[in-house]
Amino acid sequence: MASILISGGTGLIGKQLSKMLRENGHIVRILSRKTINNNTFVHWDINQQYISENALIGIDTIVHLSGEGIADGKWTDERKKEIIDSRVNSTKLLYSILSKGNHRVKSFISASAVGYYSEQGDKMMTETDSANTDFLGATCLAWENELDKISSLNIRTVKLRTGIVLSLAGGALKKMILPFKFGFGSAIGDGKQWMSWIHEKDLCKMYVFAIDNANLTGAYNAVAPSPVRNNEFSKQLASALNKPFWFPKVPKFILQLLFGEMSIVILGSTKASSQKIEDAGFVFQFSTLDSCLKNLVENK
Repeated sequence: MASILISGGTGLIGKQLSKMLRENGHIVRILSRKTINNNTFVHWDINQQYISENALIGIDTIVHLSGEGIADGKWTDERKKEIIDSRVNSTKLLYSILSKGNHRVKSFISASAVGYYSEQGDKMMTETDSANTDFLGATCLAWENELDKISSLNIRTVKLRTGIVLSLAGGALKKMILPFKFGFGSAIGDGKQWMSWIHEKDLCKMYVFAIDNANLTGAYNAVAPSPVRNNEFSKQLASALNKPFWFPKVPKFILQLLFGEMSIVILGSTKASSQKIEDAGFVFQFSTLDSCLKNLVENK
């Protein structure tokens, strides 16, 4: 049984992961920006670089999920700063308290993203590939550089570079699914861009796997074994919803006009390999897009 402190514990994955960990017998505490007087929540303030003095009492594992949503708003200069700061400064804050010692934390499991690779065309990306130099790549690199400082404290550090998390409760799929529900679903751009995805349950199980397996360290792609092109993803989504698939694609220039630089999130091609985490012993429950979408739609 582990005692686990989670940042981002009230988010889409944080809620599910907390529930899964408690069901497995672990003790879970949540970092919160609100001051709540009970033993479940621990107060912190990233902007003020403040964290409660009792945050690490009894804690042996930290799961770090904090970060502003990449696609939650147009990428103005201010929004870009919020995206970077929410990741980098939150990690700096955790490093600052860990570097003081006087704790028993042995493992630090953190989110990262396949945005580390960003636009890479048809190339299959592995954990040894370098970060891209665009905004997504630079953000993830800055984030991971702070995570690497934590590993220098002799704390086992795992970075899960997460693909598109498929869930009907929120995230990318909830936004993508709307035109399909009204019968206007189609591919985006040229439809050839690769999408590296993962079922929400598999992602939560991967965090549990990383917590439980002391031999895991470094970066792992948190993606299913079968990335698909956007055209195929759109066809399978339409089929799972029993809705028509429109052959005219949404033109690239329209998305660029609507979303500006942020359109790379939709139009970029990232084909990431899951081989490293599979070689470590992780088994996916949903290894194909068909099984993933059927499960989500049937259980909505």
